[in-house]
Amino acid sequence: MTRRFGVTIDCRHPTSLASFWCEVLGYIEDPPPAGYQSWRDYDAVNGISVAEADSGCTIIDPDGNLPRIYFQQVPEAKSGKNRVHLDVVASDQHRWTDVTAAAARAVELSGTVLRESDDAADRFITLADPEGNEFCLVL
Repeated sequence: MTRRFGVTIDCRHPTSLASFWCEVLGYIEDPPPAGYQSWRDYDAVNGISVAEADSGCTIIDPDGNLPRIYFQQVPEAKSGKNRVHLDVVASDQHRWTDVTAAAARAVELSGTVLRESDDAADRFITLADPEGNEFCLVL
């Protein structure tokens, strides 16, 4: 039996990092519960402080098929290499130009290119998001 799962990413600035990943993945911010116009409305009614509300942010696949990603505020900055990272398929047509264009867009959004594979049989570009979390753009 398969199990649904989500991914949690520790970070210093959940909302801004969530915005970066929405652009990279085509995700959207998780909508507020039914009956609320915004998360701020929900927070006000439920006694959630601005600081508490800003301590996390969830993004979702708008089609509802892929894992949700939660950005969780932590006090410390990233200090080493990720033990787990995301491989993001950057081309539906298996075109390297799509991968390089996705990398350029990630850089425009404050990502950083770390390295590009020179293996013709396993092409990818490793980047870091604005807080230094590594991920790969792949064919």
